[in-house]
Amino acid sequence: MDSTSLEPSLYTVKAVFILDNDGNRLLSKYYDPELYPSMKEQKNFERNVFNKTHKADNEIAFLEGMTIVYKGSIDLFFYVVGSAQENELMLMSVLNCLFDSLSQILRKNVERRCLLDNMEGVFLVVDEIIDGGVILESDPQQVLQKVSYRLMSEPAYGFVLFDYITGNLEGQTDKSQLL
Repeated sequence: MDSTSLEPSLYTVKAVFILDNDGNRLLSKYYDPELYPSMKEQKNFERNVFNKTHKADNEIAFLEGMTIVYKGSIDLFFYVVGSAQENELMLMSVLNCLFDSLSQILRKNVERRCLLDNMEGVFLVVDEIIDGGVILESDPQQVLQKVSYRLMSEPAYGFVLFDYITGNLEGQTDKSQLL
């Protein structure tokens, strides 16, 4: 075994993906370009993972030299993939943060239709938790605070500009009305 593969690294997450109950991809982000470089290889890996996990009651699987933690919800399956040497608890904390954050954003209605209707928020959550395979945040409340700030502040510029153009300078838009 190569000693360089056992050195600690910040790049702990290899991939994150969400599949529906038929195994179809709804969201995927692969952080290691050498792992599965083509779309065909990624979908094949996802299909293998889904076939192994969708009927199991476990929370962890080992497949193709990868550690995979997963969680099922109504008609969705959430997966976080790390290397074989990766700490399962760290991967599970990422998975729980992702699920809990999405549960709050989707108002406890974590299902396929709601996820697809709010895909921009889902991508923001994933990007706040993981950046390039590095875990940035594992507290759902911190993620929600950052995401809600972004969702709230981006449209506000449009309203300020609209108020300026229309001459409604004293009628400032209340940020609580944006949500």
